[in-house]
Amino acid sequence: MASPFQPALTHLECFDCHAACDLSVPRSVCPACGRPLVVRYDLARIRSEVPRESLGRFGTDLWRYRAVLPFAATFAAVRLGEGGTPLLPLPRLAESLGLGELWMKEEGPNPTQSFKARGLALAVNGAVAWGVKGIALPSAGNAGSAAAAYAAAAGLPCRVAIPEDTPEAFALELAAFGAEVRLVKGTIADCGKLVAEWAPSPEWWNVATFKEPFRLEGKKTLGYEIAEQLGWQLPDVILYPTGGGTGLVGMAKAFSEMQELGWIRGKLPRLVAVQVAGCAPVVRAYDAGVDKAEPWVNATTVASGLRVPSPFADTLILAAVRGSDGTAVAVSEESMLDAMVELASSEGTFVCPEGGATLAALRQLLASGEVQRSDRVVLYDTGSGLKYPEAWRAALARQHAAGVGP
Repeated sequence: MASPFQPALTHLECFDCHAACDLSVPRSVCPACGRPLVVRYDLARIRSEVPRESLGRFGTDLWRYRAVLPFAATFAAVRLGEGGTPLLPLPRLAESLGLGELWMKEEGPNPTQSFKARGLALAVNGAVAWGVKGIALPSAGNAGSAAAAYAAAAGLPCRVAIPEDTPEAFALELAAFGAEVRLVKGTIADCGKLVAEWAPSPEWWNVATFKEPFRLEGKKTLGYEIAEQLGWQLPDVILYPTGGGTGLVGMAKAFSEMQELGWIRGKLPRLVAVQVAGCAPVVRAYDAGVDKAEPWVNATTVASGLRVPSPFADTLILAAVRGSDGTAVAVSEESMLDAMVELASSEGTFVCPEGGATLAALRQLLASGEVQRSDRVVLYDTGSGLKYPEAWRAALARQHAAGVGP
């Protein structure tokens, strides 16, 4: 039987201890040290066989970059139209902030209306390629919805543990997709403990953030898309809302791969990890100059995707930020809510709280001088605001109390 994996995929490598693993059996984390595994390719081979101009033959979604994704061209991938999202100019905000160029990568058009579709599409296809019989994960909302959707499309059972205060829209999606759901008192960290007992390996494949190697490959397509959408001229600064951090680490991997492929040249973007004051373990570790993030006690925020008190990939996130000469910044809950409304009223984008956090962070960095008015900047909206009615009620109530708006 032909391998489901593409020929240029050489091995999986531990980010921390650099141990190498083959793909002969399902791999989760490094067997030597328990840390995340990342996919490695023979990029010289890809460079010689795949010209940048040929990408269009694979379509307009994230599979456009199939040459640098894990699966063989003959593998019948489960697809729901993930990726290929717009990079929107924000001219009115750029003018008000004094910036020459400002864009927002709008991830709401993805399946299940969030960026999580990118990573879970690849993770579920990995489960199919390895012949895994069911998937499971803890989730703060969007990841569970995406996992359940792709599991349904692949014909796989799915178990998801979510905090009991997760917005109702996510619970409704999970029910619609036929997932088994457990509500947990606490945060995503508490959900992770339940999943370990409720959905044990090897019967269930854990597709949580960085607990398998392929979600990162889906998220790295964010970097490839930004590069292509900007004519292969990268921005100076990218502000990314950081919970588990897969997209931030994925973009760093994408830019490094593109350099080696010869698809981009010049200075790489500075990556900014954006968190919220009620849960900022990465910012605290960055400010302290350490390589690991201590768990955040009593994490609180309406931005469920940012309420990740102990990101498993803390070392990868901090390495990506520091390696790009970037930074990490925490914003207040109030400034995040106000920025949500500002993005909607100024640019017509109904963003999620995490999207609002990136604009609030940009204002802070402009004020501190860490971002210059001459910088070309990209913000991220990681999902549709329609999935966060509770956060939007709070944001609009603040505007009303301040006498702003109707």
